[in-house]
Amino acid sequence: MSPNNNPNPPRRAFLIFLLIAVPFLLFIGWSQASLNLSFIHPKSAPQTILLVVVSAIIFLAFLIFALILLRILLKLYVERRSHKLGSRFKTKMVIAFLALTLVPACFLFAFSYGLLNRSIDKWFGIPFDVVHMDAMEVVRQLAIQAENRSRHLAVHLTTSPQLAEAASMGDRAVLNRLLEREVADLTSESAMFFTPDGVLLAAAGPVKLNGEDVRDLLPRHSFRDIPQEGLSFQKKFSDEDIYFSARPLKFAGGGMSGVVVAMTRLPLDIARVAAQIQSEAVKYNQLSNQRRAVRRVYLFSLSLLTVLILFVASWFALFFSKQVTVPIQALADATHEVSSGNLDYRIPARADDELGTLIQSFNEMTRQLKENRLALESAAQAIQKGNQEMEERGNIMEAILENIPTAVVSFDPQGQIMRTNSTAERMFGHDAIRNAHRIVDLFNPDEAREVARLFRRALRQGVVTRQMEVGLGGRRAFVALTLSSIRARHGAVGSLLVLEDLTELLQAQKAVAWQEVAQRIAHEIKNPLTPIQLSAERIRRWIGRADGKGAGRDLVAAVEQSSALIEREVATLKTLVDEFSHFARFPASRPVYAELNGIVAKAVQVFDGRLGVITLHCELAESLPAIQADPDQMRRVLVNLIDNAAEALENSPAKEIWVRTLLDSERDMVVLVVADSGPGISLEDRERLFLPFFSTKRRGTGLGLAIVSRIISEHKGTIRVEENRPLGTKFIIELPMEHAPAAAAITPEKA
Repeated sequence: MSPNNNPNPPRRAFLIFLLIAVPFLLFIGWSQASLNLSFIHPKSAPQTILLVVVSAIIFLAFLIFALILLRILLKLYVERRSHKLGSRFKTKMVIAFLALTLVPACFLFAFSYGLLNRSIDKWFGIPFDVVHMDAMEVVRQLAIQAENRSRHLAVHLTTSPQLAEAASMGDRAVLNRLLEREVADLTSESAMFFTPDGVLLAAAGPVKLNGEDVRDLLPRHSFRDIPQEGLSFQKKFSDEDIYFSARPLKFAGGGMSGVVVAMTRLPLDIARVAAQIQSEAVKYNQLSNQRRAVRRVYLFSLSLLTVLILFVASWFALFFSKQVTVPIQALADATHEVSSGNLDYRIPARADDELGTLIQSFNEMTRQLKENRLALESAAQAIQKGNQEMEERGNIMEAILENIPTAVVSFDPQGQIMRTNSTAERMFGHDAIRNAHRIVDLFNPDEAREVARLFRRALRQGVVTRQMEVGLGGRRAFVALTLSSIRARHGAVGSLLVLEDLTELLQAQKAVAWQEVAQRIAHEIKNPLTPIQLSAERIRRWIGRADGKGAGRDLVAAVEQSSALIEREVATLKTLVDEFSHFARFPASRPVYAELNGIVAKAVQVFDGRLGVITLHCELAESLPAIQADPDQMRRVLVNLIDNAAEALENSPAKEIWVRTLLDSERDMVVLVVADSGPGISLEDRERLFLPFFSTKRRGTGLGLAIVSRIISEHKGTIRVEENRPLGTKFIIELPMEHAPAAAAITPEKA
């Protein structure tokens, strides 16, 4: 199941609001600080209200962003105190971004605020006031000058006798000519002559006005009301400032003959400059009156910009930190889910950077974990099933071990006993098993040395079998001892000792053997007794026949023959008895470190020149290790085997005998082989070949090979007979190798 990580709609709306509000506020601040927009500088009450509203908006925005920034910092502080995952990283990011922006922002704020104060002071300083007053004074002096010029022209015209005479006659042409002559040399002055009733009689000059315009410009619209000293005023006409001076023209008797109106206009450029100076003066006065408000607006703008920079920095810090903390939080949640056992949990990969790769790796890991768990569950079920089977087999093996008649003892590679069965406890005794810690503790010193030697051989060869006589529970018993090394893939884990008590079996075999021996002895003794009996009967018959009748010669011959036969058969009986006595009282061997090659060489020398046409091959291995053996007995063994082989070759077309010595280093054995090319031995005879009184020869006693087998057994070796291919029989003797200096190498020779 994947979590729903869609963005929250209110949060999206807030982000959209920020994207719109921030550029708008930046534009307002930038426009106030950089541009000279007409709607920003108020000229009227509505514009002033607009300025106040904008200032209020800026101030509110400043408060909002300041509160948001404070909320961010407080939230970070609370998250850090509560040890929320990712809070430390967010705090570091915000501090780093604020540190990177706070110093430049504060420096910019201080510099801008100082520059703003100096600029405002310069804007509204005394030099600007002086310039403004001087400019206004220039404009005023120009206006006074224009007014004086129009007044002087009016005075000059009203004091002219020619103008007064022409006015009295009412001659328009003369009046026009006189006025044109007076203003001909002037560039800005014009003159007009009106009757007391306001009728225009003459006009001259660059200012072209009709009588109605002038009459409308008069303050009281009546020429008769103009005082004697004259009337001056200024009016704007067609965007031009014109200064008027009206003065009555009197007759000599004191009556009014008309009104002279002198006009002086300011140049258009001077009028425009004067108007602009006046307009700027009005704006300057308005701004001067709003100096604090302007400073406050700019201060709020700078503060808003500073807070906005800090807010944007913190927002970017949170934004970038969330790019890391959100995936990390998702990973932490996913880890919790996975640790709870929910391996179906997946993190939606929304990033395509390294964190996205990490999330994909995590999802792949959970997928593999699920597969591994399924595999482990399947393996666990298989293991559980196997354990049940092993337990059942173990129970069966336990029952077998407890009920088999052989003793089983398991021990580790150091010889420490691990397990015994009930037969072993009965065989050795409960107290002996309980007190024994090592396998050698179950035997006496001599037996323990032999068991230790067999244990070392078992480690090398795997399985070793030996029949020996040991003490069991206060009695001597003949046992078949088998040592097996138990190995695993990593090496040996222990060994197994199996003992089978052969005492009763051997006793039964001995009884059978002695019974067979008795039968064979009776048979062998009976054979020579028959000719002895016949010879005695013959002698008795000859004596009966003779009865003293001169049969002496024949009697003597019969007695001689019979006595010779009796003597020969008694010798045979004596030989049989001697062989049997020798087998019964076989001397104990005296083993010493000996060289098998030397023993073989001396045994072969016995047959030098005595085998006739038989060829004896002797092949001895070089550097053969020493063995513990009785040299005399081993020579007797070899002589017996070679002699038997020679007798077997009497009727064989191929007459060859081989004697070889070999080294079996893997089994730590020295091997002696005696082979011939005779007719061989049947499989049935091989099984009884080493039994006492069994012989394949016509006149053999059957004790030779039994003595050989006994000698080899006392040397802790084995002897077996095999078929020699292509012809003949092969006797193989294996003797254990001892740690002694190797025998001198003997070059194979042909005897």
